[in-house]
Amino acid sequence: MSKLNVIAEPGTQSIILTRDFDAPRELVFRAFTDPTLVPKWWGPRGSETTVDKMEVRPGGIWRYVHSNPDGSEDAFHGVYHDVVAPERLVFTFEYEGMPGHVLLETVVLEERDGKTHVTDTSVFQSVEDRDGMLQSGMEEGATDSWDRLSELLKTL
Repeated sequence: MSKLNVIAEPGTQSIILTRDFDAPRELVFRAFTDPTLVPKWWGPRGSETTVDKMEVRPGGIWRYVHSNPDGSEDAFHGVYHDVVAPERLVFTFEYEGMPGHVLLETVVLEERDGKTHVTDTSVFQSVEDRDGMLQSGMEEGATDSWDRLSELLKTL
């Protein structure tokens, strides 16, 4: 299984995640954009994700809610800025528990010998916001989500 690679250069406002998935690009893009598939992989194991809104088009909004094992909920939302199937998604991302800390996320999918190389770049408003995301356990959460995505892709 491919491993998540996290690049977070000190003093920069970005985090870059990369990983290869053993699935065609169209299928990976579908997993990112189909509201029936997103809950099957988005978020850490043990939590349940509900897609509240998902309008995958420029100007469309999205909102996901995590129900955690302890009964608490966390919600996330944003706006799609660019959607080029099956190559790229550009959208904002905001954790509702910390309003005002919006990042711009770009997901690029490249077909490589029947597999898909995903590059997910998040640009934050400040280095402090970026560092806060890293300290929040984001790497563990992303690893778990993308492991779940890899498992899901094998069943599609």
